[in-house]
Amino acid sequence: MPPSRPLRLSAALLTGTLLLGGLATAPAAVGAPAATAATTAVRVNQVGYLPDGPKRATIVTTATQALSWQLRNASGALVASGSTVPRGADTPSGQSVQVADFSSYRSTGSGYVLSVDGAGSAPFDIRADLYDTLRSDSMAFFHHQRSGIAIDAALVGSAYARPAGHLGVAPNQGDTSVPCQATVCDYRQDVRGGWYDAGDQGKYVVNGGISTWLLVNSFERAERAGRDAALGDSTLRVPERGNGMPDVLDEARWELDFLMRMQVSEGRPYAGMAFHKVHDAAWTGMPLRPDQDAQPRELHRPSTAATLNLAAAAAQCARVFRPYDSAYADRCLSAARRAWTAAQANPALYAPASDSTGGGAYEDTRVTDEFYWAAAELYATTGESTYRDAVTASPWHTSADAFSPYGFGWADTAALGRLVLATVPNGLPASDLDRIKASVTAAADGYLSRMAAQGYAVPVPADGYFWGSNGELADDAIVMAVAGELTGDGRYRAGALETMDYLLGRNALGVSYVTGHGETSSQNQHHRFWAHQLDATLPHPPAGSLAGGPDSALQDPVAQEKLTGCAPAACYIDDIGSYSTNEVAVNWNAPLAWLAAYAAERTSTGGEPPTTACAVTYTVNNVWNTGFTVTVTVKNTGPTAVDGWQLAWAYPGGQRLTSAWNATVTQNGTAVSARDADWNRAIAPGASANFGVQGTHTGSNSSPTAFTLNGSACA
Repeated sequence: MPPSRPLRLSAALLTGTLLLGGLATAPAAVGAPAATAATTAVRVNQVGYLPDGPKRATIVTTATQALSWQLRNASGALVASGSTVPRGADTPSGQSVQVADFSSYRSTGSGYVLSVDGAGSAPFDIRADLYDTLRSDSMAFFHHQRSGIAIDAALVGSAYARPAGHLGVAPNQGDTSVPCQATVCDYRQDVRGGWYDAGDQGKYVVNGGISTWLLVNSFERAERAGRDAALGDSTLRVPERGNGMPDVLDEARWELDFLMRMQVSEGRPYAGMAFHKVHDAAWTGMPLRPDQDAQPRELHRPSTAATLNLAAAAAQCARVFRPYDSAYADRCLSAARRAWTAAQANPALYAPASDSTGGGAYEDTRVTDEFYWAAAELYATTGESTYRDAVTASPWHTSADAFSPYGFGWADTAALGRLVLATVPNGLPASDLDRIKASVTAAADGYLSRMAAQGYAVPVPADGYFWGSNGELADDAIVMAVAGELTGDGRYRAGALETMDYLLGRNALGVSYVTGHGETSSQNQHHRFWAHQLDATLPHPPAGSLAGGPDSALQDPVAQEKLTGCAPAACYIDDIGSYSTNEVAVNWNAPLAWLAAYAAERTSTGGEPPTTACAVTYTVNNVWNTGFTVTVTVKNTGPTAVDGWQLAWAYPGGQRLTSAWNATVTQNGTAVSARDADWNRAIAPGASANFGVQGTHTGSNSSPTAFTLNGSACA
């Protein structure tokens, strides 16, 4: 077993590609059953696309010229066609790629196949309810991971049912009375419940805190959007359904109760602090069901980082749970206040990097970001000046680095404070709030820029494939989604959805990293109970479980043996032994569940795409043997004002733009994007905005036939 796990991520399917007739086709997955299908060169979201969302595919090919693409429905009828955009060498994947964009096709159906130069994609759907099942499955992951409760076959199916783990029932020594490691404390503590963090049976406060926060934040964001009914009571597979509490909050409460049990009681040393983690004294064997674990359990020394995770999650609980259970909200707020006070008294109690026997160390010697996050949550909940002053005095409050190059994560939480302050009404000065919101959109713009520069539209840097890379990608997508909420700019929603495309198959390996979703999906994730690869009587992971993703550092023996020489984005193998690339974790599934709920929201009553709310007139004013000028008119045909717009189209004849006026216009291959000039950003219902462009052509000056405004198609 690994001696240390600084971050968690999943595995990859292959070590390279085989070039056939210019198109690259991957061999069958290494370490996967022989029945696994070969991966096609046409990489798509294998689940599908939303009717009103972006629809792009990446094609692995050595061809340098544009290729023709055809979209066919389940009966084989041609429904759309076009030309790819060559992108050339894609550094993270080590591949040469082109991109096909069929976003203008909005009809719904199942079994679509995108073909390019004779190679076909995996079949996929286009429908408004595309993500409903993933929303449910990704949330069910947390119920599967519950400790201290029997997992009922009626909720999960007979293959996944099991007795309660770690309740002191033989052979368990249980979590109801756990001693500390030697020298840490001289008493025992009841720390039952909560979620097993990952594929082992440890429970970690720094992972549980951010994961709980994400689940509750998902519900709070849906409330702001008026779409919380989909996460309400009796919507998810939890045993508490029907109790009047939204099911997503029921699931979060299971972990919140555990987090509060990890708090040191009054009258003891470090009162109010939170123990960092609890797990077996040595690494848990494989395979092993939780209720069969006979090892002694140990509490590990309190840490400032764990304590501030508790403070932030409990303060958020006090705000969001109050309409449903005011007594529980009071209990959460009391725990949050105690944790904050204790952390202030012990601001540098760090988890040691050496504490990695039986569980990951999760060391973190910079906790100013956790202080900022916890203060922001306490201020947003209470409005009290003590917490406001802690927010404004924090160096993170004005830092340009609150959003790390990888968004946020269990060790980088300042961004969570920014997201809270940007979205929850509070009493900060307008200038502060404007700057905070601008920092969210600036971070999102950075992710969009990275996506535009890469063949697979990935929001992380080219060298950003480390342990838990899929979780970091999903975290970045959340920032983009929030930026879209703050601005109404459809580019950010498109970026979040395209990140989901990556997770579900549009990636260097052509594999869905989410079990049970997609034609070729991960199925041998590193887990003690979901261990079919080791024991045929045990199940594969349940649907909706996210593998950690490519890890170019190759931090386990299987990855080192099978993946040497892999390109960063291809350093993954679907093997249960590859814990550094193919493990699961609550802090990876939490952003997946957040994104699935976001993507599943209907854009209009009835779940169909919104009625076209814009009309575009493309008027060629002048044309000569090598050039042309055009006036573009965008009319708002909808009932509400447009505040900020971006118009997109593709040129069919290879035109190149050389200048523009009354808009900022950029071009990437055939794709053109025009953004408002600030002074014309607002378009009232029935009103129009005009701008002009000049360009060159090489004999063909055909006008574009499809336009999208803020991600939605125009007439």
